[in-house]
Amino acid sequence: MAKKQFKTESRKMLDMMINSVYTNKEIFLRELISNASDAIDKRYFRSLTDSSLGLPREEYAITIAVDKDARTITVTDNGCGMTDKDLEQNLGTIAHSDSGEFKSDNKNDNISIIGQFGVGFYSAFMVSSRIVVTTRAIGSDVAYIWESEGVDGYTITETEKDSFGTEIVMYLKEDAENETYSEFMDAYRIQGLIKKYSDYIRYPIRMDVETSRPVEGKEGEDSTPEYETVVENRTLNSMVPIWHRKASDVSEEEYADFYKAHFYDTQSPLRTIHARMEGSVEYEMLLFVPANAPYDYYSKDYVKGIQLYSDGVMIMEKCSDLLPDYFNFVRGVVDSSDLTLNISRETLQQNYQVKTIAKSIEKKIKSELLKMQKEDREKYESFFKAFGAQLKYGVYSDYGTHKDVLQDLLVFRSTSSDRYITLKEYVEAMPESQKSIYYAFADTPELAAQLPRTQAVVDKGYDVLLLCDDIDEFALGAINIYSEKGFKNVTAGDLDLSTDEEKDALKQANEECTDMFTAMQEALDGKVKAVRFSSSLGEHPVSLSSEGYISAEMARILSKMPGNEMFANAEMALEINMNHKLSDTLKKLFAEDKDKLALYTKILYAQARQISGLEIENPVELSNLICQLMTD
Repeated sequence: MAKKQFKTESRKMLDMMINSVYTNKEIFLRELISNASDAIDKRYFRSLTDSSLGLPREEYAITIAVDKDARTITVTDNGCGMTDKDLEQNLGTIAHSDSGEFKSDNKNDNISIIGQFGVGFYSAFMVSSRIVVTTRAIGSDVAYIWESEGVDGYTITETEKDSFGTEIVMYLKEDAENETYSEFMDAYRIQGLIKKYSDYIRYPIRMDVETSRPVEGKEGEDSTPEYETVVENRTLNSMVPIWHRKASDVSEEEYADFYKAHFYDTQSPLRTIHARMEGSVEYEMLLFVPANAPYDYYSKDYVKGIQLYSDGVMIMEKCSDLLPDYFNFVRGVVDSSDLTLNISRETLQQNYQVKTIAKSIEKKIKSELLKMQKEDREKYESFFKAFGAQLKYGVYSDYGTHKDVLQDLLVFRSTSSDRYITLKEYVEAMPESQKSIYYAFADTPELAAQLPRTQAVVDKGYDVLLLCDDIDEFALGAINIYSEKGFKNVTAGDLDLSTDEEKDALKQANEECTDMFTAMQEALDGKVKAVRFSSSLGEHPVSLSSEGYISAEMARILSKMPGNEMFANAEMALEINMNHKLSDTLKKLFAEDKDKLALYTKILYAQARQISGLEIENPVELSNLICQLMTD
């Protein structure tokens, strides 16, 4: 029989389907299994009105067979089959989708037609040099063979077939220098592809699998049993996704087992989010909040994303568009039959659908985290230790665009409690006289609590947030105002904790010692913008305060980043406790020994840096100064 040409504008169309549309050759098996599932669905649907066309539900199946000697992979289904006209339309016309038409014309809760474009079949030519399709349509006595070697065309001939359905035999290409097609001859490789892409096809996918078993009554010389190789026909797919079940019917153990198996974690998730969402785009989600960050979480190799399914068929292993960066630790599955896929079903086509789902996922994740924060603070603190830094980066990134989403998820240690508190809890506990949300920064919360100015704020009856992550101060700066309260670093020069009388006394003391402070500033050779007395240091003799927007801590962090050397030094003031006896010693030295005043000043500055968690600029000089002071 003469070959027929494909009914497309040119042979380039098929060439594009084979070489350009699909980026991953292994996808061919997913496409053929999906088509087989569609064919069974169509037969089942038609049997609802004509029982003679159907089978008992449990007899529907898809079968995979591998013949290494013949280099063939065979996919067989007992679905609706095709007539010669169907073959002309579905296989002879590229991009014609009978499944797409069927899906549009028929709506039924028990039908799940996957195909949309009519090009999935041609993905088989990525690995095949020749394809033979034998098919018999339900209700027909005649069967047909469709055969093609690719762009040169195809033939259709009559044949005989005992049962309804379709058998597709792929003759694999020979291995080339850069292509290994023989990998698909391996039964374990085929099983892996089925589990990866088609695990939730609703009909059983069966395959003969070689296995070994002990031979009864036979033992070797060392009393170990002898084994024989047998062939078992196994169902390789799970069929019913766990997310299709009602949440009330799934145990925590089942969720944990699914999570561990699919996302390669040894620990159970901290939180499971299982929901069906309805609206302009309907979908199901099964999401997990891990207990710990994966080993590569903070490396460039980490890739965020949720597994994306369409009617139980995996489309993307990691769909990054469904998760914002600040929730990139979430793992899970989204399944929707409403997605508009691209022609290869490998990527998404309409952004509004993705954006709709992503926005809904974002809200759901936030609400579940807030619920965990309220209902199980201990578990939430465990989560925050693992992923809190990512939330803070989310607050700071994009100029604070996402602060309203994230600010209530942040928790901090504070001077008022051993447990973590939220910004909302901090504000609710503020006395009426408190104007700002105070915070202190150091290497650890314990050190932040010991800062001179922290103690001064606490003595006023105010709580202080204790920060120790590099991103903390930047995140609070991005929030800027929370519940009509601004944030204030305790090292800021304008703490404004004093009464009017205390302010007047401080002003007078500073005015009286202007010349002394000028001499001390000169001794530090421009390292501080000012030297002055302070009444906000409690019992501590000396401290550093920030003069500008950038605190000493922020300057230290920024200076570590390439290109930010300009931030190496923040504008700071050296503050002396006016109520400490040190102030009298300094006044006396200014009057009697200005050289020793300069020595004292350098030592005090080094001490103030150390107390603030900053590096001592010249440890050797400091050591020499102390020794000089001790020997005078």
